Amino acid sequence: MPVIFHFHDVHFPLKNRTLLKRYLEDLFLKEGFELAHLEYVFCTDHYLLKLNREFLHHHTFTDILTFDFSESSKIISGEIYISAERVRENAEKFGASFENELHRVIFHGALHLCGYHDKLPGDKKTMRNKENENLKNYFRLA
Repeated sequence: MPVIFHFHDVHFPLKNRTLLKRYLEDLFLKEGFELAHLEYVFCTDHYLLKLNREFLHHHTFTDILTFDFSESSKIISGEIYISAERVRENAEKFGASFENELHRVIFHGALHLCGYHDKLPGDKKTMRNKENENLKNYFRLA
């Protein structure tokens, strides 16, 4: 399978991994892309902050960093780093379960690789709608 999950200094249950991998492959197909290779790395705040400083020159905590290594406009290859600590904190902040917030961020990174953005208000709304659509569709299957 072209989707791989790694855990760097964090441990938590990630249920239905095979289903999630298949769902992600289908997400890319529905968006008009082929998925060649995608690695998710679940890590700590400090590890993600280090990457954020090193590669983006940002000095703030974040829940996700997405690196697009695609060499073709229609074939996706990338790495997505997710802070489990930040996901847990955001879940509490927004009144969501850890599992729901984790999947939101997993889909968020995939959507970035499909070309969706979240800096402008209209883009944020579109991104949130796509996240919600994928959460609903995925949890209907899980």
